Amino acid sequence: MEEEKSELRKWLESIEKELINRPEREKTFHTSSNITVNRSHFPSKIDSAYIDKIGFPGEFPYTRGIRGTMYRGKHWTMRQYAGFGSAKETNKRFRYLLDQGQTGLSVAFDLPTQIGYDSDDPMALGEVGKVGVAIDSLEDMEMLFDQISLNQVSTSMTINAPAAVLLAMYIAVAEKQGVPTEEIQGTIQNDILKEYIARGTYIYPPKASMRLITDIFAYCSENVPAFNTISISGYHIREAGSTAVQELAFTLANGIAYVEAAIAAGLDVDRFAPRLAFFFNGHNGFFEEIAKFRAARRMWANIMRNRFHAKKPKSWQLRFHTQVAGSTLTAQQPENNVVRVALQALAAVLGGTQSLHTNGKDEALSLPTEESARIALRTQQIIAHETGVSDTVDPLGGSYFIEALTDDLEREAQKYIKQIDEMGGAVAAVEKQYMQREIHRAAYDTQKRLENQEDIVVGVNKFQVGDEQQPDLMKVDEAFVEAQLKRLTAIRNRRNEKKVQELLGQLRLAARGTDNLMNVIIEAVKEYATVGEICHALRDVFGEYQG
Repeated sequence: MEEEKSELRKWLESIEKELINRPEREKTFHTSSNITVNRSHFPSKIDSAYIDKIGFPGEFPYTRGIRGTMYRGKHWTMRQYAGFGSAKETNKRFRYLLDQGQTGLSVAFDLPTQIGYDSDDPMALGEVGKVGVAIDSLEDMEMLFDQISLNQVSTSMTINAPAAVLLAMYIAVAEKQGVPTEEIQGTIQNDILKEYIARGTYIYPPKASMRLITDIFAYCSENVPAFNTISISGYHIREAGSTAVQELAFTLANGIAYVEAAIAAGLDVDRFAPRLAFFFNGHNGFFEEIAKFRAARRMWANIMRNRFHAKKPKSWQLRFHTQVAGSTLTAQQPENNVVRVALQALAAVLGGTQSLHTNGKDEALSLPTEESARIALRTQQIIAHETGVSDTVDPLGGSYFIEALTDDLEREAQKYIKQIDEMGGAVAAVEKQYMQREIHRAAYDTQKRLENQEDIVVGVNKFQVGDEQQPDLMKVDEAFVEAQLKRLTAIRNRRNEKKVQELLGQLRLAARGTDNLMNVIIEAVKEYATVGEICHALRDVFGEYQG
């Protein structure tokens, strides 16, 4: 017993040392009744089982959070996912959101960009700027971040197959702004396995895709040390219809595959693991979502320490962004989505997210209007500043229900991971369509329950109203497409074409060998080689995956 008390004393002492460099937001925290709110709360008996399984905030196995003070020190990063039409229009939305108090940017790219085609490619016809911003060349990226200093903002980019190209452009913009690469902060999604499983915006076969990912790991560990090189995504797995257990299991299984690939490529686990990040879905099951986030941290800590023998505590820590569930937004009675988003966001905060995106109420119908984006951001700000949930660490820790549910989710997810391991890992499981079939089965079961009214979605299969008024929706002026194509032609006419073709040739040669591809990709984007040209050069060597 005395030993366990000693562990608590050591934790308290470590927090006091941490506070010297990272003070909390307030000297003391109080409720509205002037009752002091403690930093964290513990059971009356702290035994070895508690320390090993739940532990102290900021310490292995991180069930209670990866920071000892969590939001008492600093609130989560508040992001709004934005991107539509032209880089110029998206830049205006970015600057508006930053003016409204947003603390990080999150970029949505249009479908042609996501699958490596330029806006003037026949494959891009009718899709330019529809679901995100069109990025063809470095000039577009320069416009996207005009008057936004890249050492003052953290940027998350949802891009996968062409991730190396978009990251190269981001690095080039920072260089043009005079920002040292060590000061660039943000995350690139760069998670190709979930594309094969759930989303479909892949280009190359799995082996070539994994090579690009490990090249990014290696390049950034040396040159862009504060940038998160991958955001291993459960979000899209859940949007495709998975359960919470499947989201947890398949996401961590993919994470295991990326770590194995990087180690096989000769990288030291403690060099790249601290820059791995995760991206989870914030769904409707309030308590299940909180428990899912807690289980994810504990599982990843054990995977990294015991399976991969990582030595650094930062390598054990699962850091994650959450986006509330787009699939739960309804076109019927869209104002109800404000409530859904608030509850999903609250669950993510109670679960200890590092970064959060809240959806606009109208996103089941269109891109969010400026008003909807503002309400979504205000939702996070109200949670942060008016509810008191950020004044103590892991406020639901110790709840009989939450702790039991955390254990249950971990146990069921481990069963899936064991099966995937027996198949030869996540890449083999993807090729065998295992995870895809499991998700489809779960999605089918969910749909049947909705049809039978076993599950209720307010306004959809119960509590409907007739003659709903159509809300004002965001409209993108498609006149920008012609301007985008003209600018692309002008860029090709004024750049050094000989140099561009020379670099594309060097890229093909490097792709056939073993050199890190990031170096030549960065040189190519600086000469205004386009996304499509670079991706086509790699297609010439790697081919395309036919799923």
